[in-house]
Amino acid sequence: SKKKSRKHQRFMERRALLEQKGLLGRRLGSWATGAGPEARSTLTKADGTTAPCCRKVPKPKQVVTSSLSPSTSLDSIARHHSMLLSQGNSSSKGMRTSPPLLRPGKYVAIDCEMVGTGPQGRLSELARCSVVNYEGDVIYDKYVQPELPIVDYRTRWSGITKQHMKNAIPFKTAQAEILKILKDKIVVGHAIHNDFQALKYFHPKERTRDTSRIPVLNQKAGLPGRASVSLKSLARHLLQKKIQVGCKGHSSVEDAQTAMELYRL
Repeated sequence: SKKKSRKHQRFMERRALLEQKGLLGRRLGSWATGAGPEARSTLTKADGTTAPCCRKVPKPKQVVTSSLSPSTSLDSIARHHSMLLSQGNSSSKGMRTSPPLLRPGKYVAIDCEMVGTGPQGRLSELARCSVVNYEGDVIYDKYVQPELPIVDYRTRWSGITKQHMKNAIPFKTAQAEILKILKDKIVVGHAIHNDFQALKYFHPKERTRDTSRIPVLNQKAGLPGRASVSLKSLARHLLQKKIQVGCKGHSSVEDAQTAMELYRL
Protein backbone atom coordinates (compact mmCIF):
# COMPACT_ATOMS: atom_id res chain seq x y z
CA SER A 1 0.00 0.00 0.00
CA LYS A 2 2.93 2.34 0.71
CA LYS A 3 4.29 1.65 -2.75
CA LYS A 4 0.95 2.44 -4.35
CA SER A 5 0.66 5.58 -2.24
CA ARG A 6 4.07 6.87 -3.42
CA LYS A 7 3.14 6.13 -7.03
CA HIS A 8 -0.12 8.03 -6.62
CA GLN A 9 1.70 10.93 -5.03
CA ARG A 10 4.12 11.17 -7.99
CA PHE A 11 1.18 11.03 -10.37
CA MET A 12 -0.52 13.93 -8.57
CA GLU A 13 2.71 15.97 -8.71
CA ARG A 14 3.01 15.42 -12.45
CA ARG A 15 -0.63 16.31 -12.97
CA ALA A 16 -0.17 19.55 -11.01
CA LEU A 17 2.88 20.41 -13.13
CA LEU A 18 0.95 19.81 -16.34
CA GLU A 19 -1.87 22.03 -15.07
CA GLN A 20 0.57 24.84 -14.33
CA LYS A 21 2.12 24.62 -17.80
CA GLY A 22 -1.25 24.41 -19.53
CA LEU A 23 -0.24 21.18 -21.25
CA LEU A 24 -3.04 19.00 -19.95
CA GLY A 25 -5.23 17.69 -22.82
CA ARG A 26 -8.45 15.76 -23.24
CA ARG A 27 -6.70 12.37 -23.27
CA LEU A 28 -5.77 12.72 -19.58
CA GLY A 29 -9.38 12.64 -18.42
CA SER A 30 -12.61 14.57 -18.46
CA TRP A 31 -11.48 16.57 -15.45
CA ALA A 32 -9.15 18.68 -17.67
CA THR A 33 -10.77 19.34 -21.00
CA GLY A 34 -8.83 22.51 -21.73
CA ALA A 35 -12.03 24.57 -21.47
CA GLY A 36 -12.68 27.26 -18.88
CA PRO A 37 -14.59 26.69 -15.62
CA GLU A 38 -17.76 28.15 -17.14
CA ALA A 39 -17.83 25.48 -19.84
CA ARG A 40 -17.32 22.74 -17.26
CA SER A 41 -20.18 23.98 -15.09
CA THR A 42 -22.49 24.15 -18.11
CA LEU A 43 -21.70 20.56 -19.02
CA THR A 44 -22.36 19.48 -15.47
CA LYS A 45 -25.84 21.05 -15.41
CA ALA A 46 -26.81 19.54 -18.74
CA ASP A 47 -25.67 16.12 -17.61
CA GLY A 48 -27.61 16.31 -14.39
CA THR A 49 -24.65 15.14 -12.30
CA THR A 50 -22.20 16.90 -10.07
CA ALA A 51 -18.57 16.99 -11.21
CA PRO A 52 -15.79 16.88 -8.63
CA CYS A 53 -14.42 20.25 -7.76
CA CYS A 54 -10.89 20.96 -8.90
CA ARG A 55 -8.62 23.91 -9.38
CA LYS A 56 -9.07 26.18 -12.37
CA VAL A 57 -7.01 25.12 -15.33
CA PRO A 58 -5.70 27.89 -17.59
CA LYS A 59 -6.85 27.50 -21.19
CA PRO A 60 -3.97 26.26 -23.38
CA LYS A 61 -3.23 28.10 -26.61
CA GLN A 62 -3.70 25.50 -29.37
CA VAL A 63 -1.34 22.96 -27.82
CA VAL A 64 -1.29 19.39 -29.11
CA THR A 65 -0.75 17.04 -26.19
CA SER A 66 -1.74 13.66 -27.58
CA SER A 67 1.76 12.37 -26.96
CA LEU A 68 1.66 13.12 -23.21
CA SER A 69 0.46 10.72 -20.57
CA PRO A 70 0.29 10.72 -16.74
CA SER A 71 3.50 8.71 -16.60
CA THR A 72 5.47 11.19 -18.72
CA SER A 73 8.80 12.17 -17.16
CA LEU A 74 9.62 15.78 -16.38
CA ASP A 75 12.47 15.84 -18.93
CA SER A 76 10.23 14.62 -21.73
CA ILE A 77 7.62 17.23 -20.78
CA ALA A 78 10.26 19.96 -21.05
CA ARG A 79 11.46 18.66 -24.42
CA HIS A 80 7.89 18.45 -25.69
CA HIS A 81 7.17 21.97 -24.50
CA SER A 82 10.28 23.31 -26.27
CA MET A 83 9.24 21.56 -29.48
CA LEU A 84 5.79 23.15 -29.32
CA LEU A 85 7.31 26.59 -28.77
CA SER A 86 9.61 26.15 -31.77
CA GLN A 87 6.66 25.03 -33.91
CA GLY A 88 4.76 28.10 -32.86
CA ASN A 89 7.65 30.38 -33.78
CA SER A 90 8.09 28.77 -37.19
CA SER A 91 4.39 28.98 -37.99
CA SER A 92 4.28 32.65 -37.00
CA LYS A 93 7.10 33.36 -39.45
CA GLY A 94 5.42 31.61 -42.35
CA MET A 95 7.50 28.44 -41.97
CA ARG A 96 10.61 29.97 -43.49
CA THR A 97 13.22 27.41 -44.45
CA SER A 98 16.96 27.91 -44.60
CA PRO A 99 18.28 29.10 -47.97
CA PRO A 100 19.73 26.41 -50.27
CA LEU A 101 23.25 27.82 -49.90
CA LEU A 102 23.31 26.48 -46.34
CA ARG A 103 23.02 22.93 -47.72
CA PRO A 104 26.12 22.27 -49.89
CA GLY A 105 25.17 18.61 -50.18
CA LYS A 106 22.33 19.58 -52.51
CA TYR A 107 24.75 20.96 -55.14
CA VAL A 108 26.67 19.15 -57.86
CA ALA A 109 28.42 20.35 -61.01
CA ILE A 110 28.51 18.41 -64.24
CA ASP A 111 30.45 18.48 -67.50
CA CYS A 112 30.29 16.13 -70.47
CA GLU A 113 32.58 15.47 -73.42
CA MET A 114 31.06 14.45 -76.73
CA VAL A 115 32.23 12.66 -79.87
CA GLY A 116 30.81 12.75 -83.40
CA THR A 117 28.54 9.99 -84.71
CA GLY A 118 26.14 9.63 -87.60
CA PRO A 119 26.61 11.09 -91.11
CA GLN A 120 29.99 12.86 -91.28
CA GLY A 121 30.16 12.78 -87.48
CA ARG A 122 27.70 15.64 -87.09
CA LEU A 123 25.73 14.03 -84.27
CA SER A 124 27.10 14.65 -80.79
CA GLU A 125 26.96 11.72 -78.37
CA LEU A 126 28.19 11.34 -74.81
CA ALA A 127 31.67 9.87 -74.42
CA ARG A 128 32.65 11.04 -70.93
CA CYS A 129 30.79 12.50 -67.97
CA SER A 130 32.18 13.97 -64.75
CA VAL A 131 30.27 15.11 -61.67
CA VAL A 132 31.77 16.95 -58.68
CA ASN A 133 30.26 18.04 -55.36
CA TYR A 134 30.05 21.53 -53.87
CA GLU A 135 33.69 21.38 -52.73
CA GLY A 136 34.89 20.19 -56.15
CA ASP A 137 35.55 16.59 -55.15
CA VAL A 138 34.95 14.07 -57.96
CA ILE A 139 31.95 11.80 -57.28
CA TYR A 140 31.58 10.43 -60.83
CA ASP A 141 33.93 10.22 -63.81
CA LYS A 142 33.47 7.53 -66.48
CA TYR A 143 33.96 7.05 -70.20
CA VAL A 144 30.79 6.16 -72.09
CA GLN A 145 30.33 4.11 -75.26
CA PRO A 146 27.96 5.98 -77.62
CA GLU A 147 24.94 4.16 -79.01
CA LEU A 148 26.09 4.80 -82.62
CA PRO A 149 29.55 4.06 -84.08
CA ILE A 150 32.05 6.87 -83.52
CA VAL A 151 32.97 8.73 -86.69
CA ASP A 152 34.93 11.64 -85.19
CA TYR A 153 36.61 11.46 -81.78
CA ARG A 154 37.07 15.26 -81.71
CA THR A 155 40.17 14.69 -79.62
CA ARG A 156 41.33 18.30 -80.03
CA TRP A 157 38.36 19.43 -77.91
CA SER A 158 36.98 16.31 -76.19
CA GLY A 159 40.26 14.66 -75.23
CA ILE A 160 38.67 11.32 -76.17
CA THR A 161 40.72 8.71 -78.01
CA LYS A 162 40.05 5.19 -79.25
CA GLN A 163 41.98 3.86 -76.24
CA HIS A 164 39.46 5.39 -73.83
CA MET A 165 36.60 3.45 -75.40
CA LYS A 166 38.09 0.07 -74.46
CA ASN A 167 36.85 0.40 -70.87
CA ALA A 168 33.82 2.57 -71.61
CA ILE A 169 30.44 1.57 -70.21
CA PRO A 170 27.21 1.46 -72.29
CA PHE A 171 25.27 4.70 -72.60
CA LYS A 172 22.13 3.35 -70.89
CA THR A 173 24.16 2.22 -67.88
CA ALA A 174 25.92 5.56 -67.57
CA GLN A 175 22.67 7.46 -68.01
CA ALA A 176 21.00 5.56 -65.15
CA GLU A 177 24.00 6.10 -62.84
CA ILE A 178 24.25 9.82 -63.60
CA LEU A 179 20.53 10.57 -63.30
CA LYS A 180 20.51 8.85 -59.92
CA ILE A 181 23.15 11.33 -58.75
CA LEU A 182 21.34 14.35 -60.22
CA LYS A 183 17.97 13.46 -58.70
CA ASP A 184 16.73 16.18 -56.31
CA LYS A 185 20.01 18.07 -56.71
CA ILE A 186 20.77 21.62 -57.81
CA VAL A 187 22.96 21.08 -60.87
CA VAL A 188 25.65 23.59 -61.90
CA GLY A 189 27.32 23.69 -65.29
CA HIS A 190 28.51 25.94 -68.11
CA ALA A 191 26.21 25.95 -71.14
CA ILE A 192 24.62 23.06 -69.31
CA HIS A 193 21.90 22.51 -71.89
CA ASN A 194 24.53 20.79 -74.07
CA ASP A 195 25.33 18.34 -71.27
CA PHE A 196 21.66 17.53 -70.67
CA GLN A 197 21.17 17.05 -74.41
CA ALA A 198 24.03 14.54 -74.49
CA LEU A 199 22.44 12.73 -71.53
CA LYS A 200 19.03 12.84 -73.27
CA TYR A 201 17.64 14.35 -70.11
CA PHE A 202 15.89 17.53 -68.97
CA HIS A 203 16.60 18.73 -65.43
CA PRO A 204 14.01 21.00 -63.72
CA LYS A 205 14.79 24.61 -64.58
CA GLU A 206 14.44 25.82 -60.99
CA ARG A 207 17.21 23.40 -59.97
CA THR A 208 19.60 24.33 -62.77
CA ARG A 209 22.42 26.90 -62.49
CA ASP A 210 24.15 27.81 -65.76
CA THR A 211 27.32 29.84 -65.20
CA SER A 212 27.16 31.05 -68.81
CA ARG A 213 23.92 32.86 -67.96
CA ILE A 214 24.72 34.56 -64.65
CA PRO A 215 25.10 38.33 -65.32
CA VAL A 216 26.80 38.90 -61.95
CA LEU A 217 29.77 36.77 -63.03
CA ASN A 218 30.15 38.73 -66.24
CA GLN A 219 29.99 42.01 -64.31
CA LYS A 220 32.65 40.82 -61.86
CA ALA A 221 34.83 39.97 -64.86
CA GLY A 222 34.23 43.41 -66.38
CA LEU A 223 32.29 41.94 -69.32
CA PRO A 224 28.80 42.75 -70.66
CA GLY A 225 26.18 41.31 -68.33
CA ARG A 226 24.14 39.54 -71.01
CA ALA A 227 27.06 38.35 -73.14
CA SER A 228 27.72 34.64 -73.57
CA VAL A 229 31.23 34.23 -72.17
CA SER A 230 33.25 31.02 -72.39
CA LEU A 231 34.21 29.05 -69.30
CA LYS A 232 37.85 29.54 -70.19
CA SER A 233 37.46 33.32 -70.26
CA LEU A 234 35.54 33.50 -66.95
CA ALA A 235 38.14 31.28 -65.27
CA ARG A 236 40.94 33.53 -66.47
CA HIS A 237 39.27 36.78 -65.37
CA LEU A 238 37.73 35.68 -62.07
CA LEU A 239 39.84 32.76 -60.86
CA GLN A 240 43.19 33.65 -62.45
CA LYS A 241 43.12 30.06 -63.68
CA LYS A 242 44.15 28.67 -67.07
CA ILE A 243 42.03 25.79 -68.37
CA GLN A 244 41.48 24.08 -71.73
CA VAL A 245 45.05 24.64 -72.85
CA GLY A 246 47.22 22.37 -75.00
CA CYS A 247 46.31 19.97 -77.77
CA LYS A 248 45.09 17.05 -75.67
CA GLY A 249 41.58 18.37 -75.35
CA HIS A 250 39.41 19.45 -72.42
CA SER A 251 39.11 17.69 -69.09
CA SER A 252 35.50 17.26 -68.03
CA VAL A 253 36.62 17.02 -64.39
CA GLU A 254 38.49 20.31 -64.61
CA ASP A 255 35.58 22.03 -66.36
CA ALA A 256 33.05 20.80 -63.80
CA GLN A 257 35.26 21.91 -60.91
CA THR A 258 35.74 25.33 -62.55
CA ALA A 259 32.00 25.80 -63.06
CA MET A 260 31.35 25.01 -59.39
CA GLU A 261 34.16 27.33 -58.32
CA LEU A 262 32.64 30.14 -60.39
CA TYR A 263 29.21 29.48 -58.96
CA ARG A 264 30.53 29.66 -55.40
CA LEU A 265 31.55 33.25 -56.13
